[in-house]
Amino acid sequence: MGTRLKVGIGIVLALLALLVLNALVVDGKTEKAEATVEGGRILDLPGGEIQAVEHGPRGGSPIVLIHCFSCALDWWDGIVPLLERDHRVVAVDLLGHGGSEKPGSGYTPQNQAQVVAEALKRLRVKDATVVGHSLGGSVTVALAEQDPELVARLTIIDMPPDNSYGDLGFIAGLAFQPVIGEALWQIKPDFSVRDGLEVAFAPGYEVPDAFVEDVKRLTYTAYDDSPGGNDDFLDEEPLEQRVAATGRPLMVLMGAEEQIVNDPQRALDQYAEGVPGAETHLIPGAGHSPNVERPGLVAKLILRFAEGAPKDVGSSVRDVTERGQEPQQSSAGTSRKRASGVRSATDDQ
Repeated sequence: MGTRLKVGIGIVLALLALLVLNALVVDGKTEKAEATVEGGRILDLPGGEIQAVEHGPRGGSPIVLIHCFSCALDWWDGIVPLLERDHRVVAVDLLGHGGSEKPGSGYTPQNQAQVVAEALKRLRVKDATVVGHSLGGSVTVALAEQDPELVARLTIIDMPPDNSYGDLGFIAGLAFQPVIGEALWQIKPDFSVRDGLEVAFAPGYEVPDAFVEDVKRLTYTAYDDSPGGNDDFLDEEPLEQRVAATGRPLMVLMGAEEQIVNDPQRALDQYAEGVPGAETHLIPGAGHSPNVERPGLVAKLILRFAEGAPKDVGSSVRDVTERGQEPQQSSAGTSRKRASGVRSATDDQ
């Protein structure tokens, strides 16, 4: 064997050893909770340390906000001022996200829901309208299953009912591969994170710098384990069946310009058919994150749902207009519409 070949093999083996060592270090990394937003409060709970923030009158009817995968409290910044006028608004960072603790495990929707329940009980919140965005939608459903007294109504934003709608991971799949994924996680530049996040919005939407920082706050374990835990949850039983079993009123919002969920109207139809009285809305000018892209319209729908009487069994509300006017009543068999156009996060405020 030639000297050059021996040196080359030695370099490759050294690199492999470094990659494996890096994987062990990155996979085992944990972090304690810290307040990352103004008014953020760390709740030391049996299931972990959770960052929570409260807005609005303490005696107001509660609205609870649960963010998406790789997100944090700031994804609700556009709608909180519109909800807090008459409602007690509670937002939390899920384990592994934002300012909450980053443990070595516990990233299933069921476990996240258990810790959220502990937080709500600590804050003496019950009978809330709980709003979950993407992964937060699964956590919301799990919360209603585990602690129904905490949840009066459910709102799901851009979380499909099962795994037949595409991959919810925002960043390239290579980052989820063993050894290589951990290495890429260590060196990820801001531009690659931003590129990965672009699919969470309508085409052309400019990703805020704060959202890039939210991704960078994640540990690799939280980033790697959360999507798999959600997939398993959906495989066990679709969300519309889970919600129907709780008997709680449901509203589902989906962005018409989705880049992650294939065929958002089909997802709405599946919810409407599986949950009696479910209210569904296709949000024009928004992608996977209408709460960020069209906060005014989303807040308006949440408030109306939280304050109104449940719809009659079998009815559905659809076809939100581009101007954000009141949606028109229609049956489950109405024609499908897909709106175009991109709005900024300030257009609806």
